[in-house]
Amino acid sequence: MTKGSRFVKGRAVLLGTVGLILLAGGVGVVLDRGVGVPAQAQAPAQAPRVGVQTLTPRQVQVWSSFSGRLRAVDLAEIRPEVGGRLTEVRFRDGQTVAVGDVLFVIDPAPYEAAMAKAEASLTSARTNAAFARTELNRAVSLVKTQTIAQRLYDERANANRLAQAAVLVAEAEVKRARIDLDHTRVKAPIAGRVSRAEITVGNVVQPGAGAPLLTSIVSNDGLYADFEVDEQTYMSGIRARGPSRDQENRIPVQITAQGDEAHPYGGTIHSFDNRIDSATGTIRARALLANEDGALMPGMFVSVKVASGGGAGALMVQERAIGNDQSKKFVYVVGEDAKVAYREVDLGARVEGERIVLSGLRAGERVIVDGLQQVRPTMTVEIKEAGLETASRALAAK
Repeated sequence: MTKGSRFVKGRAVLLGTVGLILLAGGVGVVLDRGVGVPAQAQAPAQAPRVGVQTLTPRQVQVWSSFSGRLRAVDLAEIRPEVGGRLTEVRFRDGQTVAVGDVLFVIDPAPYEAAMAKAEASLTSARTNAAFARTELNRAVSLVKTQTIAQRLYDERANANRLAQAAVLVAEAEVKRARIDLDHTRVKAPIAGRVSRAEITVGNVVQPGAGAPLLTSIVSNDGLYADFEVDEQTYMSGIRARGPSRDQENRIPVQITAQGDEAHPYGGTIHSFDNRIDSATGTIRARALLANEDGALMPGMFVSVKVASGGGAGALMVQERAIGNDQSKKFVYVVGEDAKVAYREVDLGARVEGERIVLSGLRAGERVIVDGLQQVRPTMTVEIKEAGLETASRALAAK
């Protein structure tokens, strides 16, 4: 090996040694920087922001819905009470009539003649009665002086009694003739909406069991809604009104016609039946409502909402805050220390996107309604406004 080659080899070894030293230093730098990365990741994470609903007692009304049918409070079938030819129809089909309005006229001529005859008979009877009274008074004076026989006096007394009775009979005949004459003008016995005329002018009608139907009238200022209520709704409605002999009359109802849900009619329960149907577990009920605009009609199918619970002091929680844990319902509550707590709840009826809280929560507690996917029990959170809907509900409750 020459001197030049030994020099080159020694230089290469020196450079390799220096490279190893530098590489070791570089690795040390990289390792030192790598150790610093976990130190930065261990910095405390920011608490998630959540929206809450603060529970406040509110006035709530729970409704149970049923199907029913409207019926008229008053229904009158108009039939003739005297016979004769129909001469007038004084209403339009579907017209609203008042009590006493004349609907039909039956030819009054025969009854006017009967009335005149009865009045003439009454005049004759009264004349005979006056003469009989005079004869009796004369007989009283004569019998005292024994001018006439007792038997003659008795005959005149009897004639007087018969004459007075004849007057009573004649008066009754006049009264009957007047009634028959009045019945030739067929009048509305109730106020309401009249149906169409089933018999037209010129036809002869007769009274009695087979009398034809002339028309009918239904009252329309007030209507009944007949429906069936389950036992639970019946009991909760009665209990909510407190002990009273007429407690059903204070249970409110809301009634809407099919296709007209935007215009509910208010009313109250009029009556419950006297027993529960054991086959269906329901009780027949009847509500009374005012039909002020006259839009509703008997026979309509309607939806009947019955107040079956609620009242003042109810706590409500938004449905979006409720979670499901198998068969259980739960919510997350934020405590005074801003930590999340799991709370199992018992819930009641649904009212406008919220549920009544039966147990598990107290007034003033804060329930998480926004950001639920970010939280777990014992986690610390930051509270924010839950949104316009929650804020408006909270203001409405105050």
